[in-house]
Amino acid sequence: MPEDKIEKLETPDQPDTKNAKTTDKKRKVKGSNRFAKWFREMRSELKKVVWPTPKQTLNNTIVALVVMISAAAVMWALDTVAGEIFIAIVTYVPRLITGW
Repeated sequence: MPEDKIEKLETPDQPDTKNAKTTDKKRKVKGSNRFAKWFREMRSELKKVVWPTPKQTLNNTIVALVVMISAAAVMWALDTVAGEIFIAIVTYVPRLITGW
Protein backbone atom coordinates (compact mmCIF):
# COMPACT_ATOMS: atom_id res chain seq x y z
CA MET A 1 0.00 0.00 0.00
CA PRO A 2 1.47 3.40 -0.94
CA GLU A 3 2.40 5.67 1.93
CA ASP A 4 0.55 8.70 0.55
CA LYS A 5 -2.78 6.87 0.86
CA ILE A 6 -2.27 5.92 4.49
CA GLU A 7 -4.12 8.31 6.77
CA LYS A 8 -2.23 9.62 9.72
CA LEU A 9 -4.12 8.81 12.88
CA GLU A 10 -3.78 11.11 15.86
CA THR A 11 -3.02 9.57 19.18
CA PRO A 12 -3.57 11.25 22.54
CA ASP A 13 0.17 11.73 23.06
CA GLN A 14 0.57 13.30 19.57
CA PRO A 15 -1.77 16.31 19.36
CA ASP A 16 -2.48 17.98 16.04
CA THR A 17 -0.11 20.95 15.74
CA LYS A 18 -2.53 22.87 13.50
CA ASN A 19 -5.26 22.86 16.16
CA ALA A 20 -2.75 23.76 18.86
CA LYS A 21 -1.83 26.95 16.99
CA THR A 22 -5.46 28.02 16.61
CA THR A 23 -6.19 27.47 20.29
CA ASP A 24 -3.15 29.58 21.18
CA LYS A 25 -4.53 32.39 19.03
CA LYS A 26 -7.90 32.11 20.76
CA ARG A 27 -6.22 32.38 24.16
CA LYS A 28 -4.41 35.58 23.18
CA VAL A 29 -7.68 37.50 22.64
CA LYS A 30 -7.96 39.80 25.64
CA GLY A 31 -9.42 43.14 26.72
CA SER A 32 -9.75 45.56 23.82
CA ASN A 33 -9.42 42.76 21.26
CA ARG A 34 -12.54 41.12 22.67
CA PHE A 35 -14.41 44.40 22.38
CA ALA A 36 -13.18 44.90 18.82
CA LYS A 37 -14.20 41.35 17.88
CA TRP A 38 -17.64 41.83 19.45
CA PHE A 39 -18.08 45.12 17.60
CA ARG A 40 -17.09 43.56 14.25
CA GLU A 41 -19.49 40.66 14.77
CA MET A 42 -22.31 42.99 15.79
CA ARG A 43 -21.71 45.13 12.72
CA SER A 44 -21.75 42.10 10.41
CA GLU A 45 -25.00 40.89 11.97
CA LEU A 46 -26.62 44.30 11.53
CA LYS A 47 -25.76 44.18 7.85
CA LYS A 48 -27.87 41.01 7.58
CA VAL A 49 -30.98 42.72 8.99
CA VAL A 50 -33.72 43.46 6.47
CA TRP A 51 -34.76 47.00 7.36
CA PRO A 52 -38.35 48.05 6.53
CA THR A 53 -39.00 50.79 4.00
CA PRO A 54 -40.53 54.09 5.19
CA LYS A 55 -43.83 53.03 3.61
CA GLN A 56 -43.83 49.72 5.56
CA THR A 57 -42.94 51.58 8.76
CA LEU A 58 -45.85 54.00 8.28
CA ASN A 59 -48.23 51.14 7.51
CA ASN A 60 -47.12 49.16 10.59
CA THR A 61 -47.45 52.28 12.77
CA ILE A 62 -51.00 52.91 11.57
CA VAL A 63 -51.98 49.28 12.16
CA ALA A 64 -50.51 49.39 15.69
CA LEU A 65 -52.38 52.62 16.52
CA VAL A 66 -55.68 51.24 15.22
CA VAL A 67 -55.27 48.05 17.26
CA MET A 68 -54.40 50.03 20.42
CA ILE A 69 -57.36 52.40 20.00
CA SER A 70 -59.73 49.46 19.37
CA ALA A 71 -58.46 47.61 22.42
CA ALA A 72 -58.80 50.77 24.55
CA ALA A 73 -62.39 51.24 23.35
CA VAL A 74 -63.31 47.64 24.15
CA MET A 75 -61.72 47.87 27.62
CA TRP A 76 -63.47 51.19 28.29
CA ALA A 77 -66.84 49.67 27.28
CA LEU A 78 -66.31 46.60 29.47
CA ASP A 79 -65.22 48.77 32.39
CA THR A 80 -68.28 50.98 32.03
CA VAL A 81 -70.64 47.99 31.89
CA ALA A 82 -68.94 46.31 34.85
CA GLY A 83 -69.09 49.55 36.84
CA GLU A 84 -72.82 49.94 36.16
CA ILE A 85 -73.45 46.34 37.18
CA PHE A 86 -71.47 46.89 40.39
CA ILE A 87 -73.41 50.08 41.20
CA ALA A 88 -76.69 48.26 40.55
CA ILE A 89 -75.69 45.42 42.86
CA VAL A 90 -74.51 47.75 45.64
CA THR A 91 -77.59 49.99 45.35
CA TYR A 92 -80.48 47.60 44.75
CA VAL A 93 -79.53 44.38 46.52
CA PRO A 94 -79.57 45.94 50.01
CA ARG A 95 -83.01 47.42 49.20
CA LEU A 96 -84.26 44.00 48.10
CA ILE A 97 -82.92 42.41 51.27
CA THR A 98 -84.48 44.99 53.59
CA GLY A 99 -87.77 44.88 51.69
CA TRP A 100 -87.78 48.48 50.47
